[in-house]
Amino acid sequence: MNNGRGIFYGWVILVVAFIAIILSYAVRNSFSVFYPAIVEEFGWGRGDTAVMFSLAVLVYGLSAPVVGILIDKFNPRVVLTVGAVITGAGVMLCSMATTQWQFYLLYGIMVAIGMSVTGWNPMTSIVANWFVKKRGLAFGILGAAFGGSMVFAYLSQFLISSFGWRNAYIMIGIAVIVIIAPACAIFMRRSPRDKGLLADGMPEAAPRAADEREAHGALQFTASGEETWNRTGWTLLRALKTRQFWLLFLTAFLLLGMAQQIAVAHQVYFFKDAGYDSMTAATIYSSFGIAFVAGTFCSPLSDRVGREKIFIPACLLGAASSILLFLIKDTSQPWMPFLFAICSGLSFGATGPIFYAVVADLFHGKHFGSIQGFIVMGFALGGAISPWLAGFLYDRTGSYAIAFIIFLCCLIAAAVLMWLVAPRKLNPVHSGE
Repeated sequence: MNNGRGIFYGWVILVVAFIAIILSYAVRNSFSVFYPAIVEEFGWGRGDTAVMFSLAVLVYGLSAPVVGILIDKFNPRVVLTVGAVITGAGVMLCSMATTQWQFYLLYGIMVAIGMSVTGWNPMTSIVANWFVKKRGLAFGILGAAFGGSMVFAYLSQFLISSFGWRNAYIMIGIAVIVIIAPACAIFMRRSPRDKGLLADGMPEAAPRAADEREAHGALQFTASGEETWNRTGWTLLRALKTRQFWLLFLTAFLLLGMAQQIAVAHQVYFFKDAGYDSMTAATIYSSFGIAFVAGTFCSPLSDRVGREKIFIPACLLGAASSILLFLIKDTSQPWMPFLFAICSGLSFGATGPIFYAVVADLFHGKHFGSIQGFIVMGFALGGAISPWLAGFLYDRTGSYAIAFIIFLCCLIAAAVLMWLVAPRKLNPVHSGE
């Protein structure tokens, strides 16, 4: 099998995954602008309303291991297409919701399951099969799609202001079905072997070596940590027995679950509380998304200099940016919200793709979908707690101050945890490759 001439089909896979992620996560990441509109119409508390978002993140994560197994064992074109239809239909049905339990059922469960099937876990599981040496670049591009989904908050706010939040949900749901489902059904393939190719940058013998690791690999820790780690045929059970797996699980809980979802769910509401109008608040949030996209360009750099050398400073940048949130009291210093959005966006844009690249570096193999799916559960647990907790704390104290302290601590802890994971020792990147 040879890659041959012409455009490597892996780039086609990456484009389809990019489109699926940007549209799927636009549904979740636009919650920040739908949130105030729903609260204002029904008069519900922020904590109670934020439960729909928390539930969505929880269901998304709890279903991730099952989705990983489905992707590992069944035709991904079928699985992804069904997921797109479920997501779009759930979003459209949200336009008919009038009670909290209906939002919990439709948005919190139905949409979340659909997103899990078309989201990050299955897409990165497939993309990781197609890219080896350029995995950081590929994951960075997918991270840019996630960041781009936040820019859709501005478009969502425009749709809400022009047509109402119910019609906005209908339009977004139709777009998800019409665009994602056909793209996945026509173009998606599980691995290069389906097209008679090799993974980009993988030597001819590498696939056979991978098969041997799968058949004979056993987890044996010796002084030669890197060699032994890379000779292991990873299954979920073997991964669960490692310290690195649980450190990554906790990192996902704190960074992607707690810190990132506080920023995603409550950012617009916080700026509205400070006195900014809806469109300005949505513009600030969109600048967070744009900066997130810019931050993903650091991921390819981690292919050359090492994962921790980019991940840790990015975490600390996000932690430093949280100081601005304690200084924003009104609209007298409009540069502060944008500076926070840019710095925190850069932080999350860099850390997210690098985090998942580390997971792929350490545990990639035939069972990677289920392994990564279990780690996504860490994100889900944090993401289920944080939106509700931040809203609950606001309802009780009239301030987001405690939530912002949590935001700061989670970012610092994530930096420490990645240093302890130490991918530099187990599967180091090699400068110049």
